[in-house]
Amino acid sequence: MRTRTSFLVILAVVLWSMLGGMQAQARALPEFTKLVEDYGPAVVNISTTSNKPPRPRPGMPKDYPMPDIPEDHPLHDFLQKFFGGPGEGPMEDGPGQSLGSGFIISPDGYAITNHHVVKDADEIIVKLSDRREFKATLIGTDERSDLAVLKIDAASLPTVKIGTTTDLKVGEWVLAIGSPFGFDHSVTAGIVSAKGRSLPNENYVPFIQTDVAINPGNSGGPLFNLDGEVVGVNSQIFSGTGGFMGLSFAIPVEVVMSVYQQLRDKGAVSRGWLGVLIQDVTQDLAESFGMDKPRGALVAKVVADGPAAAAGIQTGDVIVEFNGRAIDLSADLPPIVGGTRVGDSVAVVVLRDGKPERTEVTIGELPHGDGLAVEATGGGGPHGTRIETLRLTIRDLSKVERDEMDLDEHGVRVEKADSDGPAFKAGVRDGDVILMLDNRKIESARQLKEFSGKLAPGKSVPVLVHRRGNPIFLALKAPE
Repeated sequence: MRTRTSFLVILAVVLWSMLGGMQAQARALPEFTKLVEDYGPAVVNISTTSNKPPRPRPGMPKDYPMPDIPEDHPLHDFLQKFFGGPGEGPMEDGPGQSLGSGFIISPDGYAITNHHVVKDADEIIVKLSDRREFKATLIGTDERSDLAVLKIDAASLPTVKIGTTTDLKVGEWVLAIGSPFGFDHSVTAGIVSAKGRSLPNENYVPFIQTDVAINPGNSGGPLFNLDGEVVGVNSQIFSGTGGFMGLSFAIPVEVVMSVYQQLRDKGAVSRGWLGVLIQDVTQDLAESFGMDKPRGALVAKVVADGPAAAAGIQTGDVIVEFNGRAIDLSADLPPIVGGTRVGDSVAVVVLRDGKPERTEVTIGELPHGDGLAVEATGGGGPHGTRIETLRLTIRDLSKVERDEMDLDEHGVRVEKADSDGPAFKAGVRDGDVILMLDNRKIESARQLKEFSGKLAPGKSVPVLVHRRGNPIFLALKAPE
């Protein structure tokens, strides 16, 4: 009897522990219902119409003999649909439509969405959660940040609460409300996967990466933290299928509010500009520059007459601090510079020849296209200067080539980089223009051959090449 009683006591304790664990787990899970009730009404559905005239698709050439196919033949409709009659194709669709999301930022009708949602729109309709619909006015749009500001004629509207990403932590729960595929006010949740992401073609937005399910139609909708504060605007997904695959990106709320204020006040956005082209510092490059570890933004080009040039920043410098903020990755620098007010003077610390140097830079305004575009054009025949130690064949550039590539008075073209040579292993390729070796400008093929002969065996040195209009540093290890 005593044994049975003991067994029942133990079983009760185990069950109680399991129940307590389940309750603790339930309490640990986030609760979103109150957040959705309070702030869901401020999220809107946005639909646009673009009245572009229809255009004929390319059809068969006028003189091309179309096969005489009976109307009841299975291929007749196919040929008419995709090729039309001789010399004309079927008409492309005329008015285009798109769907997206947004949210109300002020009770008097200002709303925020993505630039790509309203791009080229002739009519924008904002639909509220209570089913009211308004024709919106586009106040301003900023393609670079992918943000737009709208205005509807209404008052006493529900609004969101604006938060900050300063305390936002990786692993924290976040929630999105939007209209994926037109399903209004859909709610999805996930966690912050990373912060400060730099995406291709956009270096001025430090995106928040999440695993929140975002699909077409969510664009422009808010990303909330558990306090019900907007911490970002859902903007992009990485997908091989067009649908959600676990990689979603949101524009941080600090960027959103800066763009919103500028678009509302003056209809345009200005950004700070340093006037440099930068790249990451790899382990090999860090070694070649005499650094203890990879860090900072390596300056591959300094724009003539730009703010950096005026401050004495040079090609080959590594920017490790900007306005008191440490720069670990090159992607860290553009958002910080872009968010700095034009005309402000800020301190910049660079590593030059392995030693820190401090300078003051007066920030300029980012020009259209970043002011860094350089066109590269080939031409000329080989002159056959051979550097056996690097396994390179190079030649001098003509004045016409220098002018076309805006290379001033230095640089030599690589005619052939042998695949078994140290230059090729470093990343040098046929057609590259070598601008610098071991931080020394190269003005002629003879000079490059002379400099390469003085490299210490086994030492890693930086080599700056010009490729397809852009400069890039590589780490070249001199042969033993």
